[in-house]
Amino acid sequence: MRETYKDFDATELFCPQCKRAVAVRKRLLLILQEGEKYDYSCIYCGTSVGDKLVKENVNSNLILS
Repeated sequence: MRETYKDFDATELFCPQCKRAVAVRKRLLLILQEGEKYDYSCIYCGTSVGDKLVKENVNSNLILS
């Protein structure tokens, strides 16, 4: 079976502070060896409502200077 999609991004998630599903902002938190970690936060109150780890299949080298 062929892969028909690569990745999903959340557009709405439940906010425990607002007590309803709200639009979210995706923000890069960390670049880790396993991949990039993103945080989803409520656009109204700024509460973190979820996170996501995007794993890269390609072996990439990060050079810090």
